[in-house]
Amino acid sequence: MSAAIEIRDLAFSYGRRAVLENISLDIPEKQFTVLLGKNGSGKSTLLRLAAGLLTPDAGRVSVLGQDIAAMSLAGRARLLGFLAQSHTSVFPFTVEDVVLTGRAAHVAFVPKAEDREKAERAIDAIGIGRLRGRAFTELSGGEQQLVMIARVLAQEPRVILLDEPTSSLDIFNQARLLKLVREFLDLGLTVLAVLHDPNMAFLYGDNFVFLKDRRVFLPSPGENPWDESVLERVYDARLQAIPHRGRALIVPKEQ
Repeated sequence: MSAAIEIRDLAFSYGRRAVLENISLDIPEKQFTVLLGKNGSGKSTLLRLAAGLLTPDAGRVSVLGQDIAAMSLAGRARLLGFLAQSHTSVFPFTVEDVVLTGRAAHVAFVPKAEDREKAERAIDAIGIGRLRGRAFTELSGGEQQLVMIARVLAQEPRVILLDEPTSSLDIFNQARLLKLVREFLDLGLTVLAVLHDPNMAFLYGDNFVFLKDRRVFLPSPGENPWDESVLERVYDARLQAIPHRGRALIVPKEQ
């Protein structure tokens, strides 16, 4: 299976504080891979490095065979769609206008009818047509998140990077969004996401990458990612795995 993202010998520090060391991994093409780990383990930093938004101290990142560091901003935007944890807008742009900005990598100056049509399609695909004429600044955090997902979809990237996409959503909309992510795979897209909730990850993801102590944590041979023995070592917590749909739901053990 070919890799959409190749990461080799990656290291990164914030000042003197090392965050990631010797990270090497392949993200399979046309699958949903989830980054998991404790708070502060470097998940969001690794995602931003994969997007070319941070410069590593060492190592390299390739996306679909191209060195991310050598690509122009426009070239990167045509390959990669990135959804940040939070979104700030001080201007009352409509939802339609915000989604249309996802076409920026394809537009020389003024959006064409084709760009507006693709923005409309993205709005309909995410199911937020009722918000089309609303001001983005008037929306709830969860609604804003759905709008930004539509914006990424309108961009027509081949790889989508999502940084905690469910953080502002209630449980119904978390499931709805992650089902949409799985539909992206049917379009031939590759998805790499940071999720805090291992239960949602195991329900919807294909592959799982754990970060611990600045490195990739690898389960022992014969262990599954959702095994208690793995998760207790990753999260430094007493956890119970309850079998569910061939995988497991994870709950804290009683103290």
